[in-house]
Amino acid sequence: MSFFGEVREVESVQEAFADLVAERKPRSIALSGGSTAEESYEALATRAMDWSGTEVFIGDERFVPVTDPDSNEGMIRRVLFAIAQPKALHSMATAGPTPESAANVYDALVRTRSPIDVVHLGLGPDGHTASLFPGSPTLDITDHYVTTAGDELHPHPRLTFTYPAIERARLVLVTVAGAEKREVFARVRAGDESLPATRVRAEQVIWLADKEALG
Repeated sequence: MSFFGEVREVESVQEAFADLVAERKPRSIALSGGSTAEESYEALATRAMDWSGTEVFIGDERFVPVTDPDSNEGMIRRVLFAIAQPKALHSMATAGPTPESAANVYDALVRTRSPIDVVHLGLGPDGHTASLFPGSPTLDITDHYVTTAGDELHPHPRLTFTYPAIERARLVLVTVAGAEKREVFARVRAGDESLPATRVRAEQVIWLADKEALG
């Protein structure tokens, strides 16, 4: 499988992400977790953007309380929506009493909506994106938009968008920052099919990468 998407070398991945989202003014957006995501949302919070008409989804989540430090939603609420209020913020972790029921409810929710305008993804050091991990059976799911995920290497049960959900997006923004991502990003760009991020497809995919990540 060949590499898909446009690579943009930027001075600051976080600022470039914030600029692109503010420019697009999405009516729907799916957000992620991780340190680069948190820094990107801190940058986005400084942009003059009206969120009142935007539905916010979570692209992947640990099945923990929103107050847990490991909660992506908790981070997103704290960093991006402490003041600004979106039209809706659809919680993954509270969608059902178990990971399986929450995944089913969230899957049904995503199916009722038009394709999401912007889906934000990151790139893990093992080549994972969202909670799509190398070697996981989750990678082969074609009949669900949201499913459970996780393994012994990643603590907490998880929920995640599947490839079919990502592929529906009008724009996927993948943020890749820092020298520690250089080797794995090179493998993704070379089309290494063992890395889940290599399989990302959508109407438009833009990889925002800094000089350190590009080497």
